[in-house]
Amino acid sequence: MTHPFSPGACPRLVVKVGSALLVDPAGDVRREWLASLVADIADAIAAGQRIVIVSSGAIALGARRLKLPAGGRASLEDAQAAAATGQIALSGCWAELLHGHGLTAAQMLVTLDDLEDRRRYLNAAATLDRLLALGVVPVVNENDSVATAEIRFGDNDRLAARIGQAAGAQGVLLLSDVDGLYTANPGTDPNATLIPEVTRLDARIRAMADSGSASGMGSGGMVSKLEAARIALSAGAHLAIASGRVPHPLARFIESGHGTVFRAAGPARARKAWLAGRLTARGRIAVDAGAVAALGQGKSLLPAGATAVEGRFLRGDVIDIAGPDGALVARGLAEYDADDATRIIGLRTAALADVLGQPPRACLVHRDHLVLL
Repeated sequence: MTHPFSPGACPRLVVKVGSALLVDPAGDVRREWLASLVADIADAIAAGQRIVIVSSGAIALGARRLKLPAGGRASLEDAQAAAATGQIALSGCWAELLHGHGLTAAQMLVTLDDLEDRRRYLNAAATLDRLLALGVVPVVNENDSVATAEIRFGDNDRLAARIGQAAGAQGVLLLSDVDGLYTANPGTDPNATLIPEVTRLDARIRAMADSGSASGMGSGGMVSKLEAARIALSAGAHLAIASGRVPHPLARFIESGHGTVFRAAGPARARKAWLAGRLTARGRIAVDAGAVAALGQGKSLLPAGATAVEGRFLRGDVIDIAGPDGALVARGLAEYDADDATRIIGLRTAALADVLGQPPRACLVHRDHLVLL
């Protein structure tokens, strides 16, 4: 059976490398290990696969060069300075090792805003598409030298999934210091077992997550990896979590299959994938159980099913839709400003014109601009 991440099954693959894999505790690049991964990437590209790398490690590398405490994370200013310094070393290392296999590297630094804004997202997608068509290997990282707590991904797991959407990838592989999702924390529970495949990302699966980063060097834990899986699956891409603590980790994962694969149901429309993958929203509309059922049947959100409006959003802004229990059920583009939406919630369509004083739009969020979460 063909592995879903092999070149034949996955023409475009995003490979995320965590800080603990790339940088040792002393702050040096684990060059021998990285060379083995680059050799795997070169073999995959020779077999016809196109690969995007999402690489952590800039802050850890920069912190050592600047002799900053706490791995460069003692303050936002330290992290930004470490990132600016370490990014040069990080990109240079990737470029050098890829060049040794006759491959050209390209650096892309992005912020959360770059992928949350629709126009900038499309620009990033076009750049990735052109680089891959030219046989170049994009090396992507969050631009931590300018990002703040309010405008950052916070971890490269979710960034990798978003880059997978933008690149039109069929697979996203998270190489990490853990080898997959377990039924419990394997560090504390000897009876924990690895889950090799997940076909439904439900509450039972989410309950197995552990929010800690095992190395203390990175910023992502299992919670962020499950969120990355949600983003990737919404774009119709498989996502896998596999151990990077072995030489040639990409080749070993393909050969052994050891890890956890979250399987996507099928391809998704590009605009809806972008909506589902967003990490921010300008507001929220709460709805009743009847509206939740209607949305599940592919219908638009009508005012009659809405119960409350939160936030200061405008028509065209991205908003969340929450069910009676507060859980998010969908995300979409608002058809009304928040003020007008507040005036018409709970009303039947026939009553909208009298309240608004003008011909109304029939729904709060149209099904063509709405995605279930």
